[in-house]
Amino acid sequence: MSATMSKDDAHKLIEQLPANATWEDLMHEIYIRETIEKGMADSQAGNITNVADIRKKYGLPE
Repeated sequence: MSATMSKDDAHKLIEQLPANATWEDLMHEIYIRETIEKGMADSQAGNITNVADIRKKYGLPE
C-alpha cells in the first residue's frame, strides 16, 4: 500500500469486515495496516531496534 489508501483498497477492507462493523472498526483496520507497512519499510531500510535493548530499557525479563 502506498502512503495514501486507494478507494479500491478501502473497499477491500470494508468487504472483509463483518456486517455490523462500525466506522471505528474500519479506521482500526486502516491503522493496523499502515502500522505494519511502516514497520516493514523501516525494517527494509535497516532501521531496527534490538529486542535486548527494548527489554533493558523497559525492565523486561530476557
